[in-house]
Amino acid sequence: MREEVGFIGLGVMGRPMAENLREKYAVTGYDMDESRFQGLTGVARADSLSELARRCQVLCLSLPNAAVVEEVTIGAKGLARDLKAGAVVIDFSTNLPSVARRIAAALAERNGEFADAPVSGGEAGAKAAALAIMVGAAPATFRRCLPLLSTLGKSVVRVGDVGAGCVAKLVNNMIVASAFAVIAEGFALAEKNGVDSRLVYESIREGWAGSKVLDVSAAAITTNDYTPGGTIAMLEKDLSYARSMAAESRVPIPMTAAAHEILVAGQAAGRGASSQPAIIELWRELGRRRATP
Repeated sequence: MREEVGFIGLGVMGRPMAENLREKYAVTGYDMDESRFQGLTGVARADSLSELARRCQVLCLSLPNAAVVEEVTIGAKGLARDLKAGAVVIDFSTNLPSVARRIAAALAERNGEFADAPVSGGEAGAKAAALAIMVGAAPATFRRCLPLLSTLGKSVVRVGDVGAGCVAKLVNNMIVASAFAVIAEGFALAEKNGVDSRLVYESIREGWAGSKVLDVSAAAITTNDYTPGGTIAMLEKDLSYARSMAAESRVPIPMTAAAHEILVAGQAAGRGASSQPAIIELWRELGRRRATP
């Protein structure tokens, strides 16, 4: 009999992850949005968090922000109320390290385990089971979770104890966002000076500027496709977490602050629901405008 795994949050990332898990596990899902179960085969449906907590020894989360993760796990109607002894909660969301540690402490009081395991690779990586998974967990918890995590990712690294996975993910997104921001500026500057940004991409892609972010950026502006994937709003949220963590740590992060402001500008311009490369198109548009005397 296959082990039953609960999966909470069946959105852009959670749904394909749950679909991949069903190859090896009996998966039961829960989501407030009932439409996310449409066309989803091989995944049973729980009517409540309480039901899921009573049924499963392993519970996975893919949720939009730290506040929701905290509410779902240790809130008034959260999983902790009915958690089975020895159960483990694996959080794939992008969370704050301090929140992850608070959740872990509360679950430990109920004889539960916790791993923060945020992912990178986007929707395509989730569908292909090729995610990079950054794990914060006790060594024994990591060993317990590794078979499941390996079903979803091509890279699974224990970074440290609880909270360390969150730190790694925020650093990842600091780098990604900064790259998007400078590519946006660079492409806009190239076009303002009469050079096609697509040709700039072709000329630099094999040099030191080459990266996955550069490839994704060029593909988006070539196809004019800015459908999510990850959104500007989500990346802006993640950078706000990074800035909060940096303030608590008293570490200056001026490059990240600048990238964050560019993402805020993207939201203010109505692009928050678009995919992250849309920030590049916005800056190209700004570059095309004629300066007033």
